Amino acid sequence: MSAPVRIAIAGALGRMGMALIQAVEAREGAVLAARFDRPGLEAEGLVSRDEALDLCDVVIDFTTPDASLALAQACMARGGPALVIGATGIPADKLAQIHKAAEVLPMVQTGNFSLGVNMLMGLVAQAARALGPQAYDVEVFEAHHKRKVDAPSGTALMLGEAAAQGRGVALSAVARHARDGITGARPEGEIGFSVMRGGGIVGEHSVSFIAEDEILTFSHSARDRGLFARGAVEAAIWLAGKPAGAYDMQDVLGLKG
Repeated sequence: MSAPVRIAIAGALGRMGMALIQAVEAREGAVLAARFDRPGLEAEGLVSRDEALDLCDVVIDFTTPDASLALAQACMARGGPALVIGATGIPADKLAQIHKAAEVLPMVQTGNFSLGVNMLMGLVAQAARALGPQAYDVEVFEAHHKRKVDAPSGTALMLGEAAAQGRGVALSAVARHARDGITGARPEGEIGFSVMRGGGIVGEHSVSFIAEDEILTFSHSARDRGLFARGAVEAAIWLAGKPAGAYDMQDVLGLKG
């Protein structure tokens, strides 16, 4: 029987950090090796970042873009441990810097660790291939709690990317992130995004293909953030011992190819 995967949790005092700790403790084959948070924060059982990296095989980070980048650079300098990164709202330049760490260590980075959402991405791409822009407009909707600071969500952007990929175009060339005032007629092929923020919504996402005479909608509802924590722990267990490289949840679930 193989030894359990030793997992450290970044941002351990946050809502997602606490959910990750619970998920690790509940998962056979994983052990909570360390937990840490921002310098200056104190709580029983917390260690420094460097101590945590010494103690683990994989570190899971759902913090902020800046903190994720600093962690990736620290892990890259040491040649490990492996990284699971679920922070959202990471600018493209910082994401590219984070991915440099995958040159020397294995990393899973994605905007959503849900099995259902990753299945949804595949369905959206397939529908986009079959339902062309001449007849079907695409709209992505997402809703989250009022404390979320980025919009659209990383998952909404992933779904938009899946639709654009299905149609063989770059999302940046067809995305519409806001409509206000006299916007003119909708351009053919546009992929629109709309956002709701309020209350304690964990996560709602839908993608609609809208024709003159019908609407097809794919949707996913998250009821508990533990869903994402459990997915991240599965990714950490899968990642342990893998060669250096950038992976995503499609790799973890064996959905590629």
